[in-house]
This record gives sequence, C-alpha cells and structure tokens, in this order.
Amino acid sequence: MKVEPITPAETEAGWHTPNAEPSLSEVHRSVTVPIGASFWRKLLAFSGPGYLVAVGYMDPGNWATDLGGGSKYGYTLLSVVLLSNLMAILLQSLSAKLGIVTGRDLAQACRDHYSKPVTIFLWLGCEIAICACDLAEIIGSAIALNLLFGIPLVWGVCLTALDVLAVMFLQNKGFRYIEALVITLILLIGGCFLAEIIFSHPNFSHVLGGFVPRPEIVSDPAMLFLAIGILGATVMPHNLYLHSSIVQTRKYKQNASGKAEAIKFATLDSTLALTFALFINAAILIVAAATFHTRGQNDVAEIQDAYKLLSPTLGVTVASILFAVALLASGQNSTLTGTLAGQIVMEGFLNIRLRPWLRRLITRGLAIIPAVIVTIISGERGTAKLILLSQVVLSLQLGFAVVPLVLFTSDRKKMGEFANTTWIKILAWVTTAAIILLNAKLLYDAGHDWLGPKH
Repeated sequence: MKVEPITPAETEAGWHTPNAEPSLSEVHRSVTVPIGASFWRKLLAFSGPGYLVAVGYMDPGNWATDLGGGSKYGYTLLSVVLLSNLMAILLQSLSAKLGIVTGRDLAQACRDHYSKPVTIFLWLGCEIAICACDLAEIIGSAIALNLLFGIPLVWGVCLTALDVLAVMFLQNKGFRYIEALVITLILLIGGCFLAEIIFSHPNFSHVLGGFVPRPEIVSDPAMLFLAIGILGATVMPHNLYLHSSIVQTRKYKQNASGKAEAIKFATLDSTLALTFALFINAAILIVAAATFHTRGQNDVAEIQDAYKLLSPTLGVTVASILFAVALLASGQNSTLTGTLAGQIVMEGFLNIRLRPWLRRLITRGLAIIPAVIVTIISGERGTAKLILLSQVVLSLQLGFAVVPLVLFTSDRKKMGEFANTTWIKILAWVTTAAIILLNAKLLYDAGHDWLGPKH
C-alpha cells in the first residue's frame, strides 16, 4: 500500500513519527473521491463514516433514559435530546477535522503528543470504556433475542460473540460493505420507530413544544436526573477515536484546498447521520410519552417492560415485535463499530497491530464474562443495573477523550489554518465543561443508586 510522504511541517509539529503507519492501514484512502464531480456525487463519496459514528448515539445504552424520560415526563425532555445531539455534532466535526488535517487519529495524536505513561493511562481508560460500551450492546442484543425468540438471556449473551464472524467477512470484502450494512441497519431501526410513532398517535403540537427548553427541567430534581442521564450517555468517547480514523478512508487531495473540501463534506456527512440519530432517540421518547405517559403509566423505564406493554397498550400486535427488532439491530450495529474502535485505540495508542478478529474476540470476551455472571445471578433486574454501570464507566472516560480533542484542534502549530476559530473554541470548551460536570453528577447519582442508601 502506498503511504503519503510526511512533510517537514508535519514532522516539526510532532504529529508523525518516522515510518508512521496510517490509521486502519488496510483501508487507508481506499475510497476514491471523484475529481471535478458534482456536489451530490462528492457528498455520496464522503458519506458513510458519519453513519458508523451515529450508531453509538442510538445504542441500547441510550434506550433506558429515553424510555424513562418519555413515560415519566411526556415530551418535556425532547429539548435535552436535541441539546445533546447538537453537542455531539460539534465534537464529531472536530474529530473528523483532526483526522483529515493531521492524518492521525485521536489515539495516534495522543501517542505523538504525550509521554508514554500518560499514553498508557489514556489507553487503559479507553479500553475499559470500549468494554463497558460493548457490555451494553451485548445485553441489549441478548434481551432482544430473548423477547423475539425466547432464548434465555445467558445463551443470548453467548450468541452475541458470533458477530465476530460478520466482522471478519465484511472487513475482507471492503470498507464500503461495512458502511452499507450499518446504514441498512440504521434504516431498519428508523423504519421500526416510524411505524411505532404512527401506531402511538402522538400529539405533534406537544411534540414540537417538547423541543423548547423549560425551567422545570432544572428545578425538578427527578427530571434533572433523567436529563443528565440523557446528556451524559450521549457522547461516546470511542466515537471520537473512531471518527478521526475512518474519515481517512477517503482519498482526497493532500493540500489545503483538498483538506478544506474533505472537512466540509465529512462534517456534512456526520451532521446528517447524527440528525438521523436524533430522530431515533426522539422517537423512542415520543413513543414512550404517547403510549405510556398519556395513559398514566409513568414508571416504564426498562426495555423488557416497554416490550411487554407496547402491543397491549396500543392494540397493535406487531408493535412489540418491531420494538425488539429495532433493539436487536441497534445492538448488532453498535458491535460492528465497536470492533473498529477497539482496533483503532489499541493500534493508535500502543502501535500494536492485531488481526481484527483477534482484537474483537479479546474485547468480546472481556465484556461477555461479567454479563454472563450477572445474568446468571440476577436475571433481568441485574442486566438493567449492568447497563447503568456501563454508562457510568463511559462517563468516567469521556473527559479524557474530549479535552485532548479540543486542545489539539485549537492548536495553530498543529492544525495550521484549520485550527479552531475563537467562537468554535468557546463553544467547544463550554460543551466540554458541560459534559464533564453533567457526567460527574450522573456518576454521583448513579453510584448512589447502585450502592443504595446506607441504613
């Protein structure tokens, strides 16, 4: 494979080491962007990475907060879903810009910039976060298999390990095949929830009103807790590493104008994809509000409860089935992108290259072991708490990914003319501070809920 030459400016900036391998070298610059093509053809060529990132914003870990928010408070927390999505759009655009301008993903950039002990610390934290995220996806998929086919949760957890075969097959076929499968599953999830919205007959004037922030979100402690849960579980740390790498699968001109065009189209791609993720998360909350809240069922927060109540409440037999199909698609979609993220993080931080299937088996094994143990001991109630714990672990790691990202993309020495402008810096740091503070609050509240009050 041909590797682009390293410029003296890049070496001086500290982003490249001698003979540095590009991120995901097996697919680096493998998707050609047509020169002189129309706007729409170029957008199509750049489309794909944003959708791989977007699946992290609609994974099973987000479902419980959306269900709980909708059933308890109706449409009120839609404004929080919107705000969290805007935060995600900003951070993912910075991640894409870092990869395009420097030719390094976020993990590689950290390795180039920080000392070895700091790099290892960041790597360990990120690996734990990826395993925690994998845990939520495993449990979500296992619950879906149990609801659809009656497969016991323990066996469902074990069956999820087989998705490594799909990953191996797709990576051998080419990166566009992975993107195509992910987009197909996203469309399946979207189609299922569009049908759910039609079945539940929401009041659309109330839906639109829900996107307007209300003061009671802050003044009501219980509502604030759910709002923080929605915000805190939104931005996934591994998505920032993932996006900065997979944008490099596009073959664009390695000059200022080529990079500027790549940034524009990559940002459009991720913004459109995350808008679709906004629809999914909003749809979960809207369906919960229209189905449960309007009928006085205000305590539906667990996935299994929602499944059992959807069809009887709406009087539509297929409603619960579509809900479980969407859950299964969501879990499997997230595992595909988790594979890539795990590969990028290990190779980026440590410069150790493992075969993707081996990397996946290691990550899967670390996530399956606690899932099997808790499922055997506690059953459904234990899996719900395990999903909560996985979100807490993700919250702990998030600051260690967001802060370096904002620092790097704001550094003119490293980014040149593409460094963040003043207003982007302000927005990015405000977003970073909000995410860290809200996640700290979520961590405290969730830890209290997990351990229970002292007697």
